[in-house]
Amino acid sequence: MNEKEKMLNGMLYDANYDKALIKEREKCKILCAKYNNSSYEDTVSRREILLEILGKTKGNFIIEPAFWCDYGYNIELGENFYSNHNLVILDPAKVTFGDNVFIGPNCGFYTAGHPLNPDERNKGLEYAKPIKVGNNVWFGGNVTVLPGVTIGDNCTIGAGSVVTKDIPDNSLAFGSPCKPVRKI
Repeated sequence: MNEKEKMLNGMLYDANYDKALIKEREKCKILCAKYNNSSYEDTVSRREILLEILGKTKGNFIIEPAFWCDYGYNIELGENFYSNHNLVILDPAKVTFGDNVFIGPNCGFYTAGHPLNPDERNKGLEYAKPIKVGNNVWFGGNVTVLPGVTIGDNCTIGAGSVVTKDIPDNSLAFGSPCKPVRKI
């Protein structure tokens, strides 16, 4: 099994030294830089660049620059997706957003994690677990979502939250760590 197959299957894989993965990330970072440096008025070119980066989208989506991701092909956007400035998606595993998802500025979705064992970590090994966001979800600014988290439908995640565990449907949740505080 090659390193990409290990990555996509949630196993420890060589993220730092595998030439094929490095090349894929480099291609994606070049496209992200092109997007981030494009003219804001040139909406057609900006959309074309995003379509080249992203794995799957529906018709209506907006990602304000700056936007960075690792691979792009593991990102799926639902209909009526909006992200404010400075979105970061580390996507060695799938990151799926439902319909009507709104993301405040300076948010990050990180599927990559690293071993606690320093010897493994120092070899450049990491793992990736998918993130899934349901429909009708709003993220306040400066939210961080960690590997393996599922956020249900109709949720609001408060500004500054660090989401370490699943959030059930119809929840207002916030904090570090983020916890549901009431049903909505």
